[in-house]
Amino acid sequence: MPDFKTIDELDVAGKRVLVRADLNVPMKDGLVSDATRIERSLPTLRDLRAKGAQVIVLSHFGRPNGQRNPELSLKPVAAALETALGSKVVFGTDCIGDAAVNAIASASSDEIIVLENLRFHAGEERNDAAFADALAGLADCYVNDAFSCAHRAHASTEAVARRLPAAAGRLMQAELAALETALGNPERPVAAVVGGAKISTKMAVLGNLAARVDQLIIGGGMANTFLSANGVEVGTSLCETDMADQARAIMADATAAGCEVVLPIDAAVAKAFKEGAASESVPVEAVPTDAMILDIGPASIDDLVQRLGRCRTVVWNGPMGAFEISPFDTGTNAVAREAARLTGAGKLLSVAGGGDTVAALANAGVADGFSYVSTAGGAFLEWLEGKPLPGVAALSENP
Repeated sequence: MPDFKTIDELDVAGKRVLVRADLNVPMKDGLVSDATRIERSLPTLRDLRAKGAQVIVLSHFGRPNGQRNPELSLKPVAAALETALGSKVVFGTDCIGDAAVNAIASASSDEIIVLENLRFHAGEERNDAAFADALAGLADCYVNDAFSCAHRAHASTEAVARRLPAAAGRLMQAELAALETALGNPERPVAAVVGGAKISTKMAVLGNLAARVDQLIIGGGMANTFLSANGVEVGTSLCETDMADQARAIMADATAAGCEVVLPIDAAVAKAFKEGAASESVPVEAVPTDAMILDIGPASIDDLVQRLGRCRTVVWNGPMGAFEISPFDTGTNAVAREAARLTGAGKLLSVAGGGDTVAALANAGVADGFSYVSTAGGAFLEWLEGKPLPGVAALSENP
């Protein structure tokens, strides 16, 4: 696990603290429609305030491409944060310059300040030194609580951490601890469940996991590519036939590393991908030429349930099938519910995140049943790939 300070090791009493949060939340009709990221930021904000810090929150919102866009203002998000905190939040109409300085000066010591969208300035995504200097000049200390943005070397995630005494916030700390427990030094046997549409988007993930886990369980559309690479006819299923050599290479590398690659035994198939389409379960060797695989079948579900029962750790990324449409969520739901049951019984440590995973677990009704569910998308995937994350590296390299 990277060596970095936490807010417990940062002297913040009477000091101004920049907190890089991820308040890039979904909006509908001008209101926050999912406050999960806001809620996850609260422990850090409250702890810093309790320690006597003046808390200044930075975040991006959407993709304004370095231009001021009123539709992408953080002001309504600041209002939602105020509601969640139950105390006043002061909003600054810019994140640097006089507007930021004045907002900070106008706030009382126990009021949290939210500054305007970082990405209204092109210097944010360019990791511009002058922009980072302007941000750092607003405060005495820096706390990064945005693991979901840690894979980006932006001014507010990387450069500022090198200009001020820096530490990880509670959410960042929890994310990194969960990930270290799951893959850094896991209790074995450890399985990785990897689903999704295409193998081409997860080659690095699969390659890294094959060298680190005991079982690599592959589902979703990408399983079709592996089946096809093994000579199985997959009908009209989504399949990247041009990735067959890469799929065989991953299987060979996994075998050499002592990792078992687990593919579906049977599948739920249909002739059309739509709600209520007639479907049946068949062995993978018997997929009709005019049908497509849309989920794993009952024998595969039973197999995975038994495998999970023998594991101590599972890392989950991606659904087993086309979970958005019933009944093709059956496989994902059943396996996810078993993972949650084993977790609740203290028999399994389960960490999930990335892509459609959070939505799939929510659909299964087990979003709160895993040991840890990361809301990070790209950062979680890059961690699965074994890549260093610039936002984390900057914290660990801060003296």
